[in-house]
Amino acid sequence: MCDILVAIPEATKEKVMLFAKNSDRDPNEAQILEVIPRQKHEEDAVKLTYVEFPQVKETYAVILSRPWWIWGVEMGVNEFGLAIGNTAVFTKEKIPDKGILGMDMIRLALERTKTSKEALHFIIDIIESYGQGGNGSYEHKLLYSNSFIIADPKEAWVLETAGKHWVAKRIEDVYSISNALTIENDWDLASESVERLAKRPKFSFAKHFSDRFYTHFAHGRERRAFTYRKLKEREGEITLEYMMEILRSHRFEPYSPEKGSMRDICMHYGGLTRPSQTASSQISELGKDIHWFTGTSLPCLSIFKPISFEGGIPESESPTNLYNPKNYWWRIEKFHRLFQTNYQKYIGKFSKERDELQREIIRRTRELKENESLAELTKWAFEREKELVKKWEKLIVPGKFPFLYGMRWRKVNQKAGLR
Repeated sequence: MCDILVAIPEATKEKVMLFAKNSDRDPNEAQILEVIPRQKHEEDAVKLTYVEFPQVKETYAVILSRPWWIWGVEMGVNEFGLAIGNTAVFTKEKIPDKGILGMDMIRLALERTKTSKEALHFIIDIIESYGQGGNGSYEHKLLYSNSFIIADPKEAWVLETAGKHWVAKRIEDVYSISNALTIENDWDLASESVERLAKRPKFSFAKHFSDRFYTHFAHGRERRAFTYRKLKEREGEITLEYMMEILRSHRFEPYSPEKGSMRDICMHYGGLTRPSQTASSQISELGKDIHWFTGTSLPCLSIFKPISFEGGIPESESPTNLYNPKNYWWRIEKFHRLFQTNYQKYIGKFSKERDELQREIIRRTRELKENESLAELTKWAFEREKELVKKWEKLIVPGKFPFLYGMRWRKVNQKAGLR
């Protein structure tokens, strides 16, 4: 489950395109945050998650956040300021067990296209020529179609699909998507199949293709309504900090993880009815050279760090679904799981310190002088988050979860080898 938000320059305070996403995955599904430079290729094909795809002679530089076992990505940005993210949408169309994941399409587009319009047509071509498919989960079966938000410094698009059917709309102000189709009959572009269906009276793409059962229980419509309302409330004054606030939000406050729901934007794991947890987050001020990623779960407990193509990312062992203290995602995840045992007791004071540190990092990033090192800036931000975590690990007295909720977490931790 995921949430993606975008505000075009005219809707933001600094007149810059803002793209934001929370990526929700299974709780042990660590994400890899990586910067990949431009690369030359001699091979004829590239191995995606499940299938091979024709390779190109050169791929562009990209910053990616991806589940540890997948070739594709949940979200990312390339050297031209093109950002793309996807969400799972549940439709009546049958999706094959193997094929090209929506996440694979994102990485292919980021590596090969320069603008949102170019990326839009690139992804459409894949959908029409190859179709979409493949299991999107490591631990269980999850087949779905995809919705995308595609943005560059000047223009943004939403693309929604159901199998090989699709519609696309140019975003004129603000927009958000979750795990439900949103486009009714107000698209700018559509597949020939949809254009034929649209001849019917009162045709709606979202209503015609949505699977009611899975769409209902994913609560994507409720999350989308919340994020869209938040964007409209500040239209014309939206800032980087406001996007962070939305991504860190829960539907009801004061918040407690065991009482959370699939309606939360910052989603905490809750078991069978809430199997997902926000695994990583991105906010990009497109057109600038620095992007903001947590590279960790739960943005309400995380710091957005500045990531750039020049500065890279501090070295860390690549994660898997097993706990590894030498990996940054798992190092912080262990703290997050400790914190959640007594969340309500500590979140008030922790949030104040988190916000103070976040403001300091944003201020130092914006005041960065031409001769200062972006690599040092990024390393410093990661170190400051680690210092915050070390301090709070000493302060927290673990609490006790309700019996069933605690039992679910014990099973999750056992699977990860986390004691």
